[in-house]
Amino acid sequence: MLWETLAVALRAIRTNAMRSVLTCLGIIIGIAAVIAVTALGQGAQESVQEQIAAMGTNLLFVRPGQQRQMGVAQGEKPLTIDDADALRRGSTALAAVEPQMSRSFQVEHLDANVSTTVVGTTPEYPQVENYKIALGRFFNASEVEGRRRVAIVGSETVTNLKRTPDQMLDSEIKIGGVQFEVIGVFAAKGQASFFSPDDQIVIPISTARFRLIGGDRLRSITAQVVSPDQIPLAMTEIERVLRRQHRLREGEENDFSIRDQSDLRATFESTTRTFSMLLAGIAAVSLVVGGIGIMNIMMVSVTERTREIGVRKALGATKRGILMQFLTEALTLCLLGGVLGIAVGGGTAALMARFAGWRTIVTPESIALAVTFAALVGLFFGIYPAARAAGMDPIEALRYE
Repeated sequence: MLWETLAVALRAIRTNAMRSVLTCLGIIIGIAAVIAVTALGQGAQESVQEQIAAMGTNLLFVRPGQQRQMGVAQGEKPLTIDDADALRRGSTALAAVEPQMSRSFQVEHLDANVSTTVVGTTPEYPQVENYKIALGRFFNASEVEGRRRVAIVGSETVTNLKRTPDQMLDSEIKIGGVQFEVIGVFAAKGQASFFSPDDQIVIPISTARFRLIGGDRLRSITAQVVSPDQIPLAMTEIERVLRRQHRLREGEENDFSIRDQSDLRATFESTTRTFSMLLAGIAAVSLVVGGIGIMNIMMVSVTERTREIGVRKALGATKRGILMQFLTEALTLCLLGGVLGIAVGGGTAALMARFAGWRTIVTPESIALAVTFAALVGLFFGIYPAARAAGMDPIEALRYE
């Protein structure tokens, strides 16, 4: 009977409690690793989706691409400020065009200094990039026109300088040896997947061009479309304007790339999913090792209980009954390890979220997957020892010393 078989299995596990715990250890570690890694991957995907959604669904990103002649790459063709101006004039589907040039600089404030990214851009930057000003204000068009040395500092940069936002506002900083006035401090935006949007300083693009960075090469152009349903039209207009700007003949490949939010989301999610699967695969090795350990212990158990098996068979136990007894024991060991592994994995995910600041999400699907995998490991690695016990000759088993 099922309950009797389960009771016998639990009694055998309890009889050798320490051995059973050590046997389950591989399963516990494997399941805990799978749960923690899956929670971390799920949390990363949710964070990416929220960050992209916060940026808006009507943004297009134009970046420099490879210039090709006769199918051979000739180097990167830069985007320039003239390209951004042409997009403003030549597109009807764009609500705002925001060019960016950037470079890393050493920034000094009194006795503190850090290295951070300095971005030269236009007054549309907060609107397009969805930044909020915590203190002060953003620069205006007249300050861009006048090449004013004004700056807005990111919240993380303020922290890195060991200052408070109040201490930074209206103070003087040096960027690459050039003095700037801090007129605003950004509100924290949150950690992105591959960079921190809060660790930067934003200045007028004209100031960056003529007083700091030099040249008119842009890192990128971000375009805000009037409405999401006009994204295809906007992409067509951007392509037409930039091809004319770059004097590309018919049949030549674009020397720039245009991407929308769905492309970014797909790229980030694919990368996150790949890393999660890789880490989960490594964690699964622990489950296999744990399964081998269970098979080894079950083989020892079968050998130790040879006379017991002989007595049971002599009293009428069937081959199927013996098989189910040892298979249930192996399955119970794995499921107990799975339950403990889920608890350890959930606790690990919570600790990572609390102390490391990583976002983790333990889903019911990951728990169900872990339990199923643990059961499959128990069945797979318990079959051979159980079949060996069931196949014993009762007479030979009774003679065993």
